[in-house]
Amino acid sequence: MTGEARIIDGKVLAGEVLDRVRAAVEELKAAHGLVPGLAVVLVGDDPASRVYVRAKGKRTVEAGMRSFEYLLPADATEEELLEKVRALNANPEVHGILVQLPLPSQIDAAKVIDTIDPDKDVDGFHVINAGRLMTGQKALVPCTPRGCVLLARRVREDLTGLEAVIIGRSNIVGKPLGQLLLNENCTVTIAHSRTRDLPEVTRRADLLVAAVGRPEMVRGDWVKPGAIVIDVGINRVPAAEEGRTKLVGDVAFDEVRQVASAITPVPGGVGPMTIAMLLRNTVEAACMQKGLPMPGVLRDV
Repeated sequence: MTGEARIIDGKVLAGEVLDRVRAAVEELKAAHGLVPGLAVVLVGDDPASRVYVRAKGKRTVEAGMRSFEYLLPADATEEELLEKVRALNANPEVHGILVQLPLPSQIDAAKVIDTIDPDKDVDGFHVINAGRLMTGQKALVPCTPRGCVLLARRVREDLTGLEAVIIGRSNIVGKPLGQLLLNENCTVTIAHSRTRDLPEVTRRADLLVAAVGRPEMVRGDWVKPGAIVIDVGINRVPAAEEGRTKLVGDVAFDEVRQVASAITPVPGGVGPMTIAMLLRNTVEAACMQKGLPMPGVLRDV
């Protein structure tokens, strides 16, 4: 293959999804008086998490939805956080609950996720939503995997029959993405750190997703010519200028771009899709809780 791969612009696609979310919210308000509400809980004062929470709140309001933000101190107890989650479960104006991860060491994240009402679990991390997804039932699906599928479909609308390889088996990305791609009729391999001859496995992929958290691990000779490459990784590494850093993905972008047919950049690829899909999930959660169908403008995203 000659030439450089097409860049799959996550910012543009996320903007289109957010426009659809805004239209869906207006439809729900006009037809049913329903205003979806998203509550975000942050424990501690990690600067990156605070920036992320502010961005979520801003996008929520821009979409015409209600935003609820709760900041708990870094030394908050597990029970204090669980009490907050239970209160949000009971609040009818809150349709989606997100507890920002990671949590301080004194709090068991699994217990917190298990306490969130599955129908308000817009992150899609609750075991009930995981089980619903696995068994083909209606589920709130993790945001990043859903975004990855949309990015791939931006290149090829019908993914049927593609050989898909996912590097990474986390509960947040790898496992749910595998199920979503099975639902798209792909043939799916989930590879990981103990996979034998990983480059040989990845070279089979028509669709390759890297979600392993190792900077630029996937090299150009790991990729099948013409493959679609989705890079979920976001790693901060030293830049050429002394004392500076830069963000890179799990894919060696400059190398892989010479081989693939399409590739997501870092930043600007998968990242913007995560917040967009979070708001989409909040609309879906609100509709589920009120027994309403999903607005048509959002049914294919």
